[in-house]
Amino acid sequence: MEKGVIPIILGVMGVIVVALGVLIYFQLRPTPEIRYETDGDTEFAGPAIDSGARIEIEVLRGQIEAMIAQNEAMNSKVAELENRIQNISRAPTSTAPQGGQQEQGEFISDGGNDIIDAYAQTVLIANRRNLNKGMKIASPSYLEGVFGKPRANMTSECQSMTNTRLKAKLKTARVGPIRVTMQQPALDSLTRVFEKIKDTDPDLYERINTAGALCVRHIRGAPGRTSTHAFGLSLDLNIDGKLDRLGDGKTQLGLTIIADFFRTEGWYWGAGFSREDSMHFEASRDLVEKWVADGVL
Repeated sequence: MEKGVIPIILGVMGVIVVALGVLIYFQLRPTPEIRYETDGDTEFAGPAIDSGARIEIEVLRGQIEAMIAQNEAMNSKVAELENRIQNISRAPTSTAPQGGQQEQGEFISDGGNDIIDAYAQTVLIANRRNLNKGMKIASPSYLEGVFGKPRANMTSECQSMTNTRLKAKLKTARVGPIRVTMQQPALDSLTRVFEKIKDTDPDLYERINTAGALCVRHIRGAPGRTSTHAFGLSLDLNIDGKLDRLGDGKTQLGLTIIADFFRTEGWYWGAGFSREDSMHFEASRDLVEKWVADGVL
């Protein structure tokens, strides 16, 4: 088994070396500056400077991180299989199990699973400026134009909602692994998202946590600009309760997997904001417009 695995590991390491060489090339060559417009509802919204070369570098970094993770996972899997083979060889060939003894042919648990534990590890977000491509953001000005302000006067602290239309659709419920207060159509949509995640990856599903949803306030650091959290149309998620660091261009591996399911359902991922906020997921403008047209919001 070892002879078959070693060439694969060496091959992965070779690819990593080549990718690092390309990454160094892109970092050293001069790059023109391109200024992007400010995205919608981000905690510290502001213009971002980027370039085609930097995006290429970010993609390469993501690929390198992925290859390193694959290499580590492969080493872990080899060690795990070796342990299991040894356990099988030591297993009793007869007699019934007693008081927690191992049955013949049964694998003994050898501790944590490194592959599953990788869900909470931090990775670079590759090509994040295109994460929400083709999707329109439901900006604070758009939402206020449709629904009005959630509350006449807002501070940086969470307060109660007073907007009659929004308050009528506001519900508190358990959706998947979390309990949140949001607009009813948003809860229905989240239910579908989490059901798909559970069917596809039950281990990841069990580790999803929330850092909050409804919070009637203005964007912290931007008085006068209403947060989408104030409308009950966004929520913050994380893996194992570990909060993501705002604006560092990184996120938990599990969130990158979750984001695919949210994108399919029509949710906008905050990892694509000018100031990255990868815990943040909010209903896109297309989704809000559909709910309004259907009369559910």
